[in-house]
Amino acid sequence: MTGRLLLTAALALLLLAGCRWGERDAPGSARGVVTVYSTTDTAIFAPVIADFHKVNPAVDLRYVELDAAPLFDRFLREADSHPVADLVFSSAMDLQVKLVNDGYAQPHHSAAAQTLPPAARWRNEIFGLTFEPVVMVASPELLAEKDTPRTRFDLVKSLRERPEFWRGRIGTYDIERSSVGYLLAAQDARQSSEFGALVESLGHADARTYANTSALIDDIAAGRVALGYNVLGSYAQRSVERGARLRIVYPEDYTLAVVRAAFIPRTAPNAAGAHAFLEYLLSVRGQRILATRSNLAAASTAVAGPFGRLGVQGAAVGPLRPIPIGPGLLTYLDRQKRERFLTNWHTALRR
Repeated sequence: MTGRLLLTAALALLLLAGCRWGERDAPGSARGVVTVYSTTDTAIFAPVIADFHKVNPAVDLRYVELDAAPLFDRFLREADSHPVADLVFSSAMDLQVKLVNDGYAQPHHSAAAQTLPPAARWRNEIFGLTFEPVVMVASPELLAEKDTPRTRFDLVKSLRERPEFWRGRIGTYDIERSSVGYLLAAQDARQSSEFGALVESLGHADARTYANTSALIDDIAAGRVALGYNVLGSYAQRSVERGARLRIVYPEDYTLAVVRAAFIPRTAPNAAGAHAFLEYLLSVRGQRILATRSNLAAASTAVAGPFGRLGVQGAAVGPLRPIPIGPGLLTYLDRQKRERFLTNWHTALRR
């Protein structure tokens, strides 16, 4: 899915005293158009844009929504010849880390950035702005609460014991088309001894696969799918708040958590504007808007309450395992490892 939103947005005036955004930018130096490449749905991010606009309508914010892999490819095509993006914001943490590791980012220094946990920032160049548990989502219409799996072991057991019920009624990411789906599957392979059995069981159940979270949640809400596995909880929670009948399950064996990571390209045409917008997103105000109006729980430890990182940790069932930003995410991007992983996945799913 692609789209773009051109809105007038604002520079943040309430910056922490003494902070410096970049190596050459200072408060008040930003102006013009700031182009944001993002994987976050425009409708979800719209409250952030609107609040940024309220602070000071001095900068035009051009919001370009792309899926993760097309975003990555488009950025690389443009970066060295005709750079366009001023800020890149994506849930595909591994692809973001690769771009930063390959030298495409510039540093951003501020006190607000230091309120992020160490696992949510790397080299002062990439910053995790959200904190989102990865959950299972069930349809109350199709799956009674007593029959809803709570762990991966429970899910494998149920898939094997009730094959007729599950056939075509379980969904997950198509990890070849979904970058975040690939990231989560790779993390499962590292974390869980049940991973191989789970993928094989998904194959026997004729699992449906999806390129994005929204389509999977829509099918669960419509009663076409009984359970979604490895779903971004922020999207599920937003659907619940809009009236969808869904049961959100934090896996009790472990619950992965991802961040949506942002960086400013070293070739950003409007670096000053990009630093100003990133500083807003890192600020307490921006983090609260992300959490309370976009249902993207805040990454900053400065945001308290149920919408902050600590609130999510307190509510989660079972061990919460955040995926840290850093070079460890590059392991499964190696071409040979990726091809082997995808081959094994497709074989197990019988695709």
